[in-house]
Amino acid sequence: MRVIDPATEQVVQTVAETSAEETDAAVARAVAASASWRAVAPGDRARLLRAFAAEVDAHLEELARLETRNAGHPIGQARWEAGNLRDVLLYYSAAPERLTGLQIPVPGGVDVTFKEPVGVVGVIVPWNFPMPIMGWGLAPALAAGNTVLVKPAEWTPLTALRVAELALEAGLPDGVLQTLPGRGPVTGRRLAEHPDVRKIVFTGSTEVGRELMAVCAPEIKRLTLELGGKSANIVFADADLERAAATAPYAVFENAGQDCCARSRILVQAPVYERFLELLEPAVKGVVVGDPSAEETEVGPLISAEHRAKVASYVPDGAPVAFRGTAPDGPGFWYPPTVLATPDYRNVRAWHEEVFGPVVTVVPFTDEADAVGIANDTAYGLSGSIWTRDLGRALRTARAVQAGNLSVNSHSSVRYWTPFGGFKHSGLGRELGPDALDAFTETKNVFLATEP
Repeated sequence: MRVIDPATEQVVQTVAETSAEETDAAVARAVAASASWRAVAPGDRARLLRAFAAEVDAHLEELARLETRNAGHPIGQARWEAGNLRDVLLYYSAAPERLTGLQIPVPGGVDVTFKEPVGVVGVIVPWNFPMPIMGWGLAPALAAGNTVLVKPAEWTPLTALRVAELALEAGLPDGVLQTLPGRGPVTGRRLAEHPDVRKIVFTGSTEVGRELMAVCAPEIKRLTLELGGKSANIVFADADLERAAATAPYAVFENAGQDCCARSRILVQAPVYERFLELLEPAVKGVVVGDPSAEETEVGPLISAEHRAKVASYVPDGAPVAFRGTAPDGPGFWYPPTVLATPDYRNVRAWHEEVFGPVVTVVPFTDEADAVGIANDTAYGLSGSIWTRDLGRALRTARAVQAGNLSVNSHSSVRYWTPFGGFKHSGLGRELGPDALDAFTETKNVFLATEP
């Protein structure tokens, strides 16, 4: 596989693809390592995860620069992503010593439960946030005593390969964490099919998520899916409009809009609709799109020419473009931040489908019920924001909007110490937070008779 720098269109590196046979061999190594890894004392497993986090921290700048070249992420963002991987490893390094069961009162004896690792876990990672999303799967899986096979996206394998090397340098035993670069229909599918892989974690499109569910079904394989999104950003008339408009571009254009949590539908209450657009325009035009290696850059290129063509298809001639930001000319897969604005949103394809690029649609609504109805008029339900000074309205709206992650007067979606996941077509199961290890363990119930 040729790895292309999205900002220059130059080849960064060529990476060998993992075949189905090589995938089987990697699974065999993971199975062989499972018994000894699950037997590592909780304190020792915690120590190894802390050492792993320390290795990531020591190589943070290297990893960030690698991601900037591989994925086109601005260097500041890439540093945050490497730091997130480190922090997630540290967070779950506390878990092995807290993986406790229950004592349940029963007649005639004692009943206790144990949390047992599921075995070999396959983590299939997307190209939009390679390091953080890889960490969200591998860290709790390792902490629970599982061995892990990471299948990075075809376009962005480089940081995953380097992180696996750092795991070995930190002292993790051979076979406990492996990276398998390859094609989804080959390497990814084989992981999902393999009877010795007992759990799949997948982040990506809803279409592929459906396929994985079908592939996992014959083995009754455990599955966590974090899929697409079409999140609403609801701005009520009583909100701090200046703040809402100033931050809205970063809620959708960050990572060039290649974010399943992107607030790509902005709903603004009708009395302040025009004023909000007036405030939004300079904020959009002020977004710095450019060379990802430059410290001042806020938004980089799209991942590929193919993806850029897809994004552009959502803004055909005659689309209700209100205004655009800027993007560089010349080499690179650039696309300017683009705002569509129209009350007639039902005829706008970009309103209904996940663009996964820097395109947002702004529409008016009348009242609270109308806002909730419009926000829920989608097959997706991952994230969203609500802007209002009325706490009661904020809570009512948050409870009514069908999404897994909502923020009030903020655009924050993901915190590694809180649960993350979606409703409807946006996912299955939950990642992150203190209960994430439940997704990587089986509960074993044991009754001990005490009566003679």
